[in-house]
Amino acid sequence: MIDHISIAVRDLARCGVFYDAVLATIGHQRLVTRPTAIGFGKKYPEFWLNERRDARDASNGAHVALRASDIAAVDAFHAAALAAGGRSDGAPGMREATLGPYYAAFIGDPEGNRIEAVTFVKPE
Repeated sequence: MIDHISIAVRDLARCGVFYDAVLATIGHQRLVTRPTAIGFGKKYPEFWLNERRDARDASNGAHVALRASDIAAVDAFHAAALAAGGRSDGAPGMREATLGPYYAAFIGDPEGNRIEAVTFVKPE
């Protein structure tokens, strides 16, 4: 249903470096660099950073969840975010959802955007 998503950032260069490190852990890479936008993805840009220098704090309650291949990728996503200057907004671990359990981690990027890495695990 969703083709791509974009988030607003004030400092495109700083956030580009942050997401280069963090998104690589779940198989995404920088595919497009423009003067005011950067696109990341596996085959085409699915996740965009759009420069909005006049934006206020990005922590407006929006939240983006990105699919990870497995638990190790979720753990690596969280660790890379912390190492690159992000903050933990929910350590890696099991969560309950309407359709069953899943494994996820939540981070805040340098500008306050809330990003999640999630993988669905089979019950034992």
